[in-house]
Amino acid sequence: MKKNEILQKAKSWFKEVIIEAHIKNTKILSNPKQFKINPFLVNYLARFFTGDCSPESIARVLIYPRMLSTSINTSFGQNLQNFISKVLNAFGSVISGIDIEFEDQVDGRKKFCQVKLGPNTINKDDVKTINDHFHSIRNLAKTNRFELGSNDLIVGVLYGGKDQLSTHYKNIEKKHFYPVYVGEAFWQRLTGDNAFYQKLISAFNEIKLDVDSLRLIEETVQELAKSAEIIRLAEQVSEKTHILDEDAYL
Repeated sequence: MKKNEILQKAKSWFKEVIIEAHIKNTKILSNPKQFKINPFLVNYLARFFTGDCSPESIARVLIYPRMLSTSINTSFGQNLQNFISKVLNAFGSVISGIDIEFEDQVDGRKKFCQVKLGPNTINKDDVKTINDHFHSIRNLAKTNRFELGSNDLIVGVLYGGKDQLSTHYKNIEKKHFYPVYVGEAFWQRLTGDNAFYQKLISAFNEIKLDVDSLRLIEETVQELAKSAEIIRLAEQVSEKTHILDEDAYL
């Protein structure tokens, strides 16, 4: 696949999948049932953020973290397989435990790769699963007399840097001896372009929004602030403050 094709397909994928999911996930935050509210902290955080405990302030401290962190990161991670099939479909693999196959543009060898999202997105159990898959493939290759080099089974991490890799990723290399290529290094091996990683980031940044995001956010905040549950939280603080003031007077 041409590098420009990958960039264009990546932009379409980001707009159609990630942005649309983010908008949808933002709209539903007008419903208080979307939150597991911590009654010990929510009013403090409202005061810390805005200086008061009004329903609007409470709504903002609930919505902003979900909208700007949890929601978008979750949808991005959940749609990783979609990214692989939509953007990297030319490299798709039918081998169990392998996401993509491609000719490494650095060493010229065919690579069998599991693709992961970021430098901290696997756990201890994932390391075992990856090793088990790769071990099975090595045994199959040996049985079928297929030449499989020691560095031909790899893990590719879509973003980040080598110094950001978690201990679990490092164990894949140190304990199981499978290469882990992350960010720039991975995309260079995939495309042959050592600047492609930055080009991909720039491509995502060029995407224009088809929605008035500021208006969407404000409407969502105001709608949540009108809900009975949020109003009740704000009123409880007001009632408690009133009782404390009377006790001080007495």
